[in-house]
Amino acid sequence: MRERPVFREDHALFRDQVRRFIDAQIAPHYAQWERDGITPRSLWRAAGAAGLLNCQLPEPYGPGGDDGHAACVIEELARANFLGIGFSIHSDMVAPYLMRYGSDAVREAWLPKMARGEAIGAIAMTEPGAGSDLKAIRTRAVRQGEHYLLNGQKTWITNGSNADVAVVVATVAPELGARGLSLFCVDTALPGVTRGAPMAKIGQHAQDTSELFFQDVAVPVSHLLGEEQRGFDYLGEQLAAERLAIALRAAASAEGMLEQTIAYVRQRKAFGRPLIDHQNTRFVLADAASRLAMLRSFLDQCLGEQMQGRLQATTAAMAKLNATETQGQVLDALLQLHGGYGYSSEYGIGRAWADARALRIFGGSSEILREIIGRAL
Repeated sequence: MRERPVFREDHALFRDQVRRFIDAQIAPHYAQWERDGITPRSLWRAAGAAGLLNCQLPEPYGPGGDDGHAACVIEELARANFLGIGFSIHSDMVAPYLMRYGSDAVREAWLPKMARGEAIGAIAMTEPGAGSDLKAIRTRAVRQGEHYLLNGQKTWITNGSNADVAVVVATVAPELGARGLSLFCVDTALPGVTRGAPMAKIGQHAQDTSELFFQDVAVPVSHLLGEEQRGFDYLGEQLAAERLAIALRAAASAEGMLEQTIAYVRQRKAFGRPLIDHQNTRFVLADAASRLAMLRSFLDQCLGEQMQGRLQATTAAMAKLNATETQGQVLDALLQLHGGYGYSSEYGIGRAWADARALRIFGGSSEILREIIGRAL
């Protein structure tokens, strides 16, 4: 691997720790989790004990690392072809909302348990009739004394079956559209919270994804995140980091599959010689390696800006757009080099190809990102 100056020596040591954890705790069991459609809570507790959760948060809310440590977890899971592990939603998306906008009571109630893997987090934003169009959100929160009554339905919730706590996007003023949105920290054990059956997907089968339903759920006023009607602003403030996290996953996934494909074409023969001895194979690999090298340089620049607290929203949109589109194109080309075996679930490239498809949709679809970037020109 090329030297990456954005990382320090402590990051390198931590990355080795993450790899050992993956080899021991995930790799031997992942196929079964894919069949089960969920990762066990024991994995989350083991990850917490190993310091892999809430990496960038200070103690006791996390292990006291930074965005570089968080990136090591994101990248190594993706490089090892385990995109179905939901740590990033929990650590890089849910935890920052609670840390930045939650009250002291919210932070103390949830973040230490999330860091230990004793509580699992989810974000409940998407609805059956509202994806990227936030002004179409219909989940309603009405204040009644010291509680909000929450009613609505959310879908495509990553960690939805396992989740103990969810950051829920709801409107308190429907007439204001997106400007009427607020964020709430919701304990999924509250009366009125129910879960749908696990959702069937074409990839990321070990990732529990489900619907969440809210019927007259009494959410304490103290669990409002930040201020009323500031939800749209808060989502915008966190999207840069979220999109970079997705971009890092996409790039590392493609890099990992490139390494595996190179090993495959060295031993696989066609017409009496290894595949790598054919010019077409070398050209495909050369294109993939070159594109990923350029992408990696850009993403490391973005990560450095994130670690310094100055990553811009448009730059993050560019990072996710480039990374996920490149991942999709590179994985498709690498799958082709495997021939019929690429379409088999026995080879990792097939799973990587299917798992990757979602990354061009969530966190802002490629079309939405192009619109954001275009408007900024």
